[in-house]
Amino acid sequence: MQYEFLKAFPKRMKNVGLYALLFLNSSQKAIWKQYGFDELANQLNMIFAVLLYVMEQSLKEEPCTIDDISAFIDSINSHYFHKSMTYEDCHELGDYIINNILSNEGKPMFFRGYDFENISWQPLHISYVANRIVYFDQDVRRTSYYLTDDGYSLLLGTLEVESNMKLTIQEMIFKMHLERQSYDKALDDIKNVFNLMRIQLQKIQEAMSRIRRNVLDYNVADYEKLLHEDLDTITQTRDKFKGYRENVQARVRELETAQIDARTLASDEEEKLKNLREIEIYLGRAIDEHQKILNRHFDLKSLYTDELEKISEMSLVRRFNLRTDLFDKILENPDSLYHIDAFLHPLFNRDIDRILNLNKVFEVQKAAAADEDEDSTEEVDFDEEAWKEEQDRLKKAKLRKYENSMKALLRPAMRNNKVRLSAIGAGLSDEGERAQLIPEINIFKEIMVELLRAREIDIGALRKERADFIQEESDDFRLNDMLLKILDENPEWKNVSKLTVKKIPGAEPVMFEKVRDEAGNMRTIRCSDVMITTVRYEMRGE
Repeated sequence: MQYEFLKAFPKRMKNVGLYALLFLNSSQKAIWKQYGFDELANQLNMIFAVLLYVMEQSLKEEPCTIDDISAFIDSINSHYFHKSMTYEDCHELGDYIINNILSNEGKPMFFRGYDFENISWQPLHISYVANRIVYFDQDVRRTSYYLTDDGYSLLLGTLEVESNMKLTIQEMIFKMHLERQSYDKALDDIKNVFNLMRIQLQKIQEAMSRIRRNVLDYNVADYEKLLHEDLDTITQTRDKFKGYRENVQARVRELETAQIDARTLASDEEEKLKNLREIEIYLGRAIDEHQKILNRHFDLKSLYTDELEKISEMSLVRRFNLRTDLFDKILENPDSLYHIDAFLHPLFNRDIDRILNLNKVFEVQKAAAADEDEDSTEEVDFDEEAWKEEQDRLKKAKLRKYENSMKALLRPAMRNNKVRLSAIGAGLSDEGERAQLIPEINIFKEIMVELLRAREIDIGALRKERADFIQEESDDFRLNDMLLKILDENPEWKNVSKLTVKKIPGAEPVMFEKVRDEAGNMRTIRCSDVMITTVRYEMRGE
């Protein structure tokens, strides 16, 4: 390569793309001006404030729904931005920031970087936030958002430096502020240190998850880099933070003693005491996080070694046909039975998983509970496997309802390329077709909400994303996954390239009477009329 400084150029462009796509998605949008955010600086400040809130919730492992984000926007707007926005406006803006700007309306985002070593353009996938389903009170289903690795890189890149120096520099700054008794700044520093350690732990957990899914998909270079980061974190934290905690505890005792002697402390001394106590708490949490990283570090090494050994063992497996290689040979020469152990020995060359402890056999077995109330005791036989199978069956049955409902919506659209929801409702000939379209109110409502939120679905982009990235199978309803599954199962629909769903302005609402809800009650639902349109690839002759 002629210019050595151009090595790893796509990696640099990935960091550039994190900002470029964010600016592209947020610029020249009328919704910003609608709420008074005319300048680009105002818009970006609000976006990054929301990103920091999502990161804070992710680090605390707490749910982060659209309602939580709306409440956060409403709070900072009333205290700082002072825009004339109602709570409904904040909810709409939060939904716009999460689903349009950060999620690109559900469509995958790519930024191209030129690879000077391979002389080619390299597509760089970018994703700021991801979501998962959470349940409140065991039955209320909500979508919670959390930051991806790209989201963390974006935010940490606005404040910190290279990853291998972040913890060292942050610890040095914390030490300096602690020595200067700037306890308010030291508190912010130790919070950042704790966040960096939590992110390191999450990296280990994500790496272990990738290794479990497919060890060959995990790069050795990534594994080596992660191990070095773990060792740096382990060697830099425990002893130093123990010393810091002892120092802080001594200063807390001094201030508490002064408070007892003087009855009351000055306001600045009380603030120092409060900050020192919080610093002590975070130092304890950082030490605990150090222990978790240490344990996970060895778990990661053990898991990676075991998975690689399993892969290598597969290449050594030799298969035999029992009919031709064993039975026929014995029939030809029965004396070979004397040496059958040589053939079967590889089946028994592994160590057994459990070891029988003979001492336990001769111990007196004690009853787990007293026998006085035998007559009043009811014996309950709980079959965990049967319960899990029943739960899986119920989830699959519910997913089938989602699938049948989507098929009933798509079928007229595929047939005519464009159809209104009112026309679909008018075309239902019997109760069976109505039950297929609307098996339950909540199911139909969730499908329509997801379709209207997506607005335009690029089928080709979804197929590319599915081919490029491994995703875990889910028992929950996911619009994109369900749509691809339905299209794959119907060969005549495979040439569909786009699906758009839009509300029809000024149209009369569509009424569906005698629709069953989850409790089995019959209700009437009223929904906006929408237009469902399909676009197909042009079929070219050979």
